[in-house]
This record gives sequence, structure tokens and C-alpha cells, in this order.
Amino acid sequence: MKVVLASASPRRLELLRLIGLAPEVVRPDIEEAARPAEGIDEYLKRVTIAKGIAAYRKKFFHSLLVCADTMVLIDGSLIGKPIDRADAFAMLSRLSGRRHEVLTGVALMHEGVTSFAISRTHVQFKELDAGEIGHYLDHEDFMDKAGAYAIQGRAAIFVERVEGCFFNVMGFPLNLFYRMLGERGLNPYE
Repeated sequence: MKVVLASASPRRLELLRLIGLAPEVVRPDIEEAARPAEGIDEYLKRVTIAKGIAAYRKKFFHSLLVCADTMVLIDGSLIGKPIDRADAFAMLSRLSGRRHEVLTGVALMHEGVTSFAISRTHVQFKELDAGEIGHYLDHEDFMDKAGAYAIQGRAAIFVERVEGCFFNVMGFPLNLFYRMLGERGLNPYE
């Protein structure tokens, strides 16, 4: 079965390769802004499936199309990707010493059937001072990361505790993906 990843995320590609898959990558071009009064789960589902539909239009009907979107939630509000260094500094300051939630919506599309689920992981950050945040921003690529951090990079030292799927925080919950495949009777290794 041909696997197609509808995502520009190098981390998702890396994680799928980690479990032995070699997906073709299609970079979806969609609008990811939240709509007024749109709930978090509703937003994740809409954006994740929109990525798949954008790729689906490229004639991948018989392939297993894998789509995902990750965001950070704190105090009931979404933290997306930073727009610049000052925004990233503000995000990390807000996460400092606090517990936040990382949510990833995963959609599988195959021959006209779409499955969708959300993985939720809680992450506790240590208290960060301005110097630590500045040093991190000076040495890490933070622009394309929800919450301005990558748990698998230098930000690993900020993390005191993870409750849930570690790979979800990286951007793709492998266990959820595998369970979704099983529920659909799909085997991408064939």
C-alpha cells in the first residue's frame, strides 16, 4: 500500500520512517487560521482533514493518506507557531513553570473513507528565566514549531514531565496512528 504524508513537517516524516514506512510527501497549501467561535477539537479536525483533501485532489484515492496538525493549549487558549522571535519569547515565557497540553489531530484517508482522532499529552515545563529563553532562541530553529519548541531538541531540558505520548509532542502520535490503522484493517507494510 502506498503511503502519502500530507504534511510539510520533517518531524512527521522522520517518525513515519522510524517505524519502517517510506511515505511520499505532499505539502498541502491550506489556510490554518482558526475561525471565530470554533472549538479546539473542531478546529483540529477541520484543518487536519483539509490537509488531506488538498492532497487527495492530487489523485491519491487508492493510497493511504496520512494527515496531522499539532497545537499547544494553555489556559484554554491555543498557541500556534511563532511569527517572530519576540512572539516565540512570549510563548516560552507563558509556558515557563506551567503545565500545558499538546494536541495532534490525525486523519487517515483511504478510498473515500476518512478516520479522525486526537491525541492529547500534558507537558510540564520548569521555570525559565529570560537568559535561558534567549539562549534557546539563539541556538534553536523555533519558527515552525507549535509553542516555539521542539521536545526532541534543546527544549528537552525545559521539560520536567510528560503525561501521554512523547511522540505526540514531537508532532505525530505513533501509537494512535497504529491503532487507527488496525481499526480500519489497513496494513501499510503490505
